[in-house]
Amino acid sequence: MAERVQQQQPPAKRLCCRYNAACRQGQRALGAPCVGGGGGGGSGASHGGESSSKTTQNPETLLDIAARRVAEKWPFQRVEERFERIPEPVQRRIVYWSFPRSEREICMYSSFNNTGGGSGEEVGSGGGESGDETRLPFRRGIALLESGCVDNVLQVGFHLSGTVREPATSSEPELVCNVSVSFDRCKITAVTCGCGNKDIFYCAHVVALSLYRVRKPEQVKLRLPISETLFQMNRDQLQKFVQYLITVHHTEVLPTAQKLADEILSQNSEINQVHGAPDPTAGASVDDDNCWHLDEEQVQEQVKLFLSQGGYHGSGKQLNLLFSKVREMLKMRDSNGARMLTLITEQFMADPRLALWRQQGTTMTDKYRQLWDELGALWMCIVLNPHYKPEQKGFWLRQLRRWNGVDVCPLEDGNHGNELTNLTNALPQGPPGNPDSLTRPHRTVFTRAIEACDLHWQDPHLQHIITEDHYANYCHHETLSSSLFDGRGWPLWHEHVPTACARVDALRSHGYPLEALRLAISIVNTLRRQQQKQMEFFRTHKKELLHKGVTSVTNLEGWVGHPLDPIGTLFSTLTETGRGGEDGAAARLDFSGSPGSCRRAEHPVLPAQHFLEEGESFVSLAVETALIGLGQQRVMPDGLYAQEKVCRNEEQLLAKLQEVESDDALVKIFRKQAGFLLEAGPYSGLGELLYRESVPMHTFAKYLFTSLLPHDAELAYKIALRAMRLPVLESTSPSGDLSRPHHIVSVVANRLPRWFTLSHIETQQCELASTMLTAAKGDARKLETVLESIQKNIHSSSHIFKLAQDAFKIATLMDSLPDITLLKVSLELGLQVMRMTLSTLNWRRREMVRWLVTCATEAGVFALDSIMQSWFTLFTPTEATSVVASTVMSNSTIVRLHLDCHQQENLANSARTLALQCAMKDPQNCALSALTLCEKDHIAFETAYQIVLDAAATGMNYTQLFTIARYMEHRGYPMRAYKLATLAMTHLNLSYNQDTHPAINDVLWACALSHSLGKNELASVIPLVVKSVKCATVLSDILRRCTLTTPGMVALHSRRNSGKLMPLDKAPLRQLLDATIGAYINTTHSRLTHISPRHYSEFIEFLSKARETFLMAHDGHIQFTQFIDNLKQIYKGKKKLMMLVRERFG
Repeated sequence: MAERVQQQQPPAKRLCCRYNAACRQGQRALGAPCVGGGGGGGSGASHGGESSSKTTQNPETLLDIAARRVAEKWPFQRVEERFERIPEPVQRRIVYWSFPRSEREICMYSSFNNTGGGSGEEVGSGGGESGDETRLPFRRGIALLESGCVDNVLQVGFHLSGTVREPATSSEPELVCNVSVSFDRCKITAVTCGCGNKDIFYCAHVVALSLYRVRKPEQVKLRLPISETLFQMNRDQLQKFVQYLITVHHTEVLPTAQKLADEILSQNSEINQVHGAPDPTAGASVDDDNCWHLDEEQVQEQVKLFLSQGGYHGSGKQLNLLFSKVREMLKMRDSNGARMLTLITEQFMADPRLALWRQQGTTMTDKYRQLWDELGALWMCIVLNPHYKPEQKGFWLRQLRRWNGVDVCPLEDGNHGNELTNLTNALPQGPPGNPDSLTRPHRTVFTRAIEACDLHWQDPHLQHIITEDHYANYCHHETLSSSLFDGRGWPLWHEHVPTACARVDALRSHGYPLEALRLAISIVNTLRRQQQKQMEFFRTHKKELLHKGVTSVTNLEGWVGHPLDPIGTLFSTLTETGRGGEDGAAARLDFSGSPGSCRRAEHPVLPAQHFLEEGESFVSLAVETALIGLGQQRVMPDGLYAQEKVCRNEEQLLAKLQEVESDDALVKIFRKQAGFLLEAGPYSGLGELLYRESVPMHTFAKYLFTSLLPHDAELAYKIALRAMRLPVLESTSPSGDLSRPHHIVSVVANRLPRWFTLSHIETQQCELASTMLTAAKGDARKLETVLESIQKNIHSSSHIFKLAQDAFKIATLMDSLPDITLLKVSLELGLQVMRMTLSTLNWRRREMVRWLVTCATEAGVFALDSIMQSWFTLFTPTEATSVVASTVMSNSTIVRLHLDCHQQENLANSARTLALQCAMKDPQNCALSALTLCEKDHIAFETAYQIVLDAAATGMNYTQLFTIARYMEHRGYPMRAYKLATLAMTHLNLSYNQDTHPAINDVLWACALSHSLGKNELASVIPLVVKSVKCATVLSDILRRCTLTTPGMVALHSRRNSGKLMPLDKAPLRQLLDATIGAYINTTHSRLTHISPRHYSEFIEFLSKARETFLMAHDGHIQFTQFIDNLKQIYKGKKKLMMLVRERFG
């Protein structure tokens, strides 16, 4: 057989030479050992593909059994070193069995899904094809194989080659790809394909060739390594071989052939210093890693591409699929899992956005943050590999520390570092963790994995738990809280719960589902025992703890929302076992060898059944575990992301629980856990003592409530009512206050916590209350209890309003009579909302007021009268008059309530009384409404009018007074309208340039009203107009209107004061004329001060209107001429303008 040596520059394949005496002592060129072996010549065909047991039903030969084992475990170089001469049949069988025999790994390396189908996607594939199974490389490879597209298959040693034909399509011509595959110890170690595929995984052509060898080994021509064939040739044959090879491929290999010839002929060349020559078909050397081919460059490029897309184009989904592929590799014990995760992590750490976000002080997106969480969790699984080698863990630790030390490395809580101690290493085994971690201010996503590097699997108790199904101590009597067994003799595992569950996740991830199940059951039994002990302790010290009023949060970290997701891990482990979801369920670990060693053994019985109580199943145990975790009293973490993660994790667990079909066994667990949670004091989020910043239990309690309601309504309501608490929004109670049944005490009372998810939490609280209201319909006692709880615990007006609306809808369903009790609850909640929002701004306030009146109307005339009697505590004066009183007095309300005349009058009196009270309190906004509401009651109307007069002097503006004056004219009270108009005029002031002021129409209306009433009224209003209005155009308009008709001609009461037009040279029009002329003169000077040429023509038109007014005076022509001359003299510098003035006015 050939000998192998090494060069200074390692070649792609190991070097081979024939055996000789000089090499026998194990000496290799350049200080490396050179070993060899003997072997027969010839290169015949394979002796057969499949073992005889498959073809003839006869037992396998000893040769095949031994060759298969050697092919799986030994590199071929070691075989050569071990034996001086290896017979050719033995070589053939080793080479034959060295190719992978399972399609599962080939599938894993050619598609995202581990079964070759399903929902996996091809990395980098177009979005339109990503959902098509047939586009997956594995599926396409099978199709090519089954279509007979694989040809010219040849195996030379540890090298497989062939051609794969890709049939032509409508858009692509036929493609023939030359494919080659190298393999070693049942793993494909290198692939080459002429298709130029650029992807992380194998192309369809590599799959087709590989599956051809797996499925049709007897049809594959098999040759020994090429070095063996060359050894059989003499010099002439070798020369002929080389010359023919060069002739066939002269364009490709001639330059290389000449270069090699030159180097061989040179005695001092490097190639002559090395013994032997490379053989790509000779298999692996001892030093080669035995792992499947993984294109590292493509992994890096694809991850870099996905990250650069920033979550668009499905990049987040693609990265999650890569993480799933890492888990799949770990489960298959494939070392490429850690290798691939390293490549992914390097690209994540090199993401330029990390530095940018740090510089800008912004946080990463939520989806991107979740990818980092998964990255950290995967590293935790890798370092907890139960069959790791110490040097591997050392390498991982150095790598993790390097990443951890980078400034931009994301923090565990997503925002800022917390002050948690090194919880991962607070263990009963081994030394404590690094003391530096006790004061470490920042914990990155890699911190837990770094801490987990201190963990090991050599604790004897732990080994017994995970390797034995019958490990128990039935003679054991527990005395300490840290006992290794419970009272039943079942094993317990005391460890920081998230860390213990990380062990479970690691066992599952690395393909040990039964070991993971055994440890999970021990952890759950430990949690149940701990829960029992906590309840017993609280019962014993209840009075003392209640008297002190100090709560203790026993868990620095909550299990729900934890980065390691301990409860989710336990739940998945138990439910997947219970449903038969774990494959490879016969795997088992053995720690009997050296540390880190393991073996597989067969175990035909479903494990750990002995540690289930009677009637209990793995699924019911999973449900109980979830209830324990969700009910744990835990502090709301700091930071937006950490708080959102708590909510998200809780919702995910509850969604899993809701998928479990309820039965009597589960109801029993619900009852049991509900009792524990109510009685466990400070250890439970539903206990009597609640830490002010504890995570609320609203969503969890809603699930428990709906689950228990059909079976134990009293217990369901106890749970839900207890969970309604939201102490973070309540003021701190004195420590000795025992008057409240569930007093709430804050250890950090002076710090206002930043609950970024508070709005979401309040919504959950509202949903819990709504669920109870719905369930309590028809039960007055329960409705009253729920109402009290809502009023006590809900602090958001919008949520109380929603509950009021919900209760109203439920109470007034169309297919049944109204539920009076629930309707009263709805009204009571509505009244509370009115009181809460009375003095605060709320954009829904008007909607709330209208809804309350509707609700009170549905409740009856007594409710309407009640809200009007106490309107000042519920409504603003404007709301009370414009909405409440108006609605009460509307015809629709009268019809809806079926009122008789007496009831109508009483209700109307209450509404008018309310209107008058509002008008007195806020005459500006309520006077008009009060007048409108009191129209049918003379005394009330007069009272409202007097209120307006009293407020006119000081409390009302001209707009309000003009509006009421117009109303009075419309109602047939012109003198009252006139009086209010004159009062409005005293508040008005129009300057010379306010010719578009909104009050101009009111002034014109007031003058028209005065003119219509008679000369005296007009004479009284003109001095007010002259005093209030300085705008020339408005005054001239009024002047013209007064000269067109006789005063009193259009009086509403049909009386006439005179038949003559009023003269302009006598009062009161003379005063108005003079004021108008004066206003034109003043306005002219004001406009000329800052006039621009583009306004010249407009100014000339203004002077034309002024001349019309001047000419109305007896000596107006003379006055206007003097006015124009004066302008020419004063503004002679504005030559162009004065020229225009002369052209128009002389």
